[in-house]
Amino acid sequence: QVQLVESGGGLAQAGSSLRLSCAASGLTFSLYNMGWFRQASGKEREFVAVISFTGGNTYYADSVKGRFTISRDNAKNTVYLQMNSLNPEDTAVYYCAASNRGRVPVAEPSYGYWGQGTQVTVSS
Repeated sequence: QVQLVESGGGLAQAGSSLRLSCAASGLTFSLYNMGWFRQASGKEREFVAVISFTGGNTYYADSVKGRFTISRDNAKNTVYLQMNSLNPEDTAVYYCAASNRGRVPVAEPSYGYWGQGTQVTVSS
């Protein structure tokens, strides 16, 4: 049974940083591209960042480029999202997801496994 469990969310002030973690189990983690998505209240879920299964390739949404960094530790079956210079527009539920398609997929249908999400709230 595949499980993706996010952690590290919470309340942050604008300009501060948070690091999200996603621990995976039940799959061969090193064979999956890992992505982060987010969904703000009243909006559709959107792509944030993705890292290839080797960690050699990453891709970011324009809205987070230069502020967020995705990384992974295949020995720990964990993917991270370092979020710096947070602003209120980053407030959302953040989901990690696993995909065995393509290199750095950005589309939701490419992802077969999803976590339950972790809330990030940024106050101004």
